Amino acid sequence: MSDFEGLKALVTGGASGIGRATAELLAARGARVAVLDLDISAVDKPLLGHRADVTDDTSVRQAVAAAVADLGGLDVLVNNAGIGAQGTVEDNDDEQWHRVLDVNVVGMVRVARAALPHLRESAHAAIVNTCSIAATAGLPQRALYSASKGAVYSLTLAMAADHVREGIRVNCVNPGTVDTPWVGRLLDAAADPAAERAALEARQPTGRLVSAPEVAGAVAYLASPLSGATTGTSLAVDGGMQGLRLRPVGR
Repeated sequence: MSDFEGLKALVTGGASGIGRATAELLAARGARVAVLDLDISAVDKPLLGHRADVTDDTSVRQAVAAAVADLGGLDVLVNNAGIGAQGTVEDNDDEQWHRVLDVNVVGMVRVARAALPHLRESAHAAIVNTCSIAATAGLPQRALYSASKGAVYSLTLAMAADHVREGIRVNCVNPGTVDTPWVGRLLDAAADPAAERAALEARQPTGRLVSAPEVAGAVAYLASPLSGATTGTSLAVDGGMQGLRLRPVGR
């Protein structure tokens, strides 16, 4: 499939996990792809790597400008960089709240702000934000993370309304629990990693974690010129977690 042939894409948090899978898929479907990340040592051709800290506006502006210069323009922005957090509202202090919101929400704002002048010049401009099932379902021990992703969901809708008449589509993906290095670290830190993995798998009706390539496929769908009538939409990639209510096995 070559629906991205001739298009230029930028993926934040693109050195690993969902971002890396997305960058590689877009490249395989014809796009020239640059990734922004804190550590780009593992980024290799055909991907172009640019170091950026999404909490630093100057860093973001410089990296976006350099990436766009390397690519020769910009058609697609995948706002994927983010960090996690665990706990109830009692468990995270103000510093943690500010840090997660700065990365997960304001970080997206900084990148989009730097990218928009370039996207306005594209005939197929699209932004896809990585949101989460945590934005639309109440999950235990995820108060801070859920708040940040709820903001991303609302931000996506607002951006879609603001930029639709400029020809820029804005959508988001809402993954369930994805088998990424971050989730792997959470499992490693659990008292019983095997039991924790089993619990995470069991809460998704498919009975398994979502894979990074599956999320990448959803991002590519939303970013593709073939989806030109889709904007202001959230696409769940959660193994049925949001919408299905299965009866217990044997009943």
